[in-house]
Amino acid sequence: MCGRFTLAAADVASIAHALGVQVEDLGAAYQPRYNLAPTDPHFVVRNKLEERKVVPARWGLVKYDSKDRKQAARGINARAESVDTRPLFREAFKKRRCIVPADGYYEWTGTKENRQPFWFHRPNGQPMTFAGLYEWWQPQPDQWEATFTIVTCPPNAMTGQIHDRMPVILPEERVDDWIFAGEENVDTLKSLLVPAPEAYLVSRPVSQRVNSVKNDTPDLINELTDQVSGELPAESGQQLGLFERS
Repeated sequence: MCGRFTLAAADVASIAHALGVQVEDLGAAYQPRYNLAPTDPHFVVRNKLEERKVVPARWGLVKYDSKDRKQAARGINARAESVDTRPLFREAFKKRRCIVPADGYYEWTGTKENRQPFWFHRPNGQPMTFAGLYEWWQPQPDQWEATFTIVTCPPNAMTGQIHDRMPVILPEERVDDWIFAGEENVDTLKSLLVPAPEAYLVSRPVSQRVNSVKNDTPDLINELTDQVSGELPAESGQQLGLFERS
């Protein structure tokens, strides 16, 4: 699964450029985050009239007819294998696909009492785009709120050393294929929901302060200098330019 992620670049213009949106559209929706947790506010990018649009949204998909957001914690991830059939996600899969901007995500090893986080990110530090779904609901009769989920898939060999799932990371040349509202072929869409190549990501052990959602500071993604039992090699993986097309 993907239960925490980051988007920490200080340069708003570089984020906007990477996402293919206008800086002014990003506006107040963006601030550096080092420990984004379920139900936190963030933003997604969708397609509207053949243009990419930024939508402020809260993590944890809530169906449009819900009376409260109790289901949000269950809606943070959607499995690629069942995203088109599970009642919570199937309508959004058909009509409301999006990308979720990030530049890294965390996974853990160890026991519940001694959880060691690892930060997975691109070797060049550039942003990446998770495949997502979004939905609108009304927390109040006169108020609409967007919520989102991150689609996950089986891991590649490198990430699988830490966890049995990983977020679907879309290469730039496939983003529009995913968010294009006119695409209705389930097989075509699900063909995009595959693991990233092994060399696309690297990982490093980071501070256990990540374990508390109260912590959200730049030091969280600093590499630990002490040896960590069972860790992947520091900065494991190699840089890769583009994904291979399937």
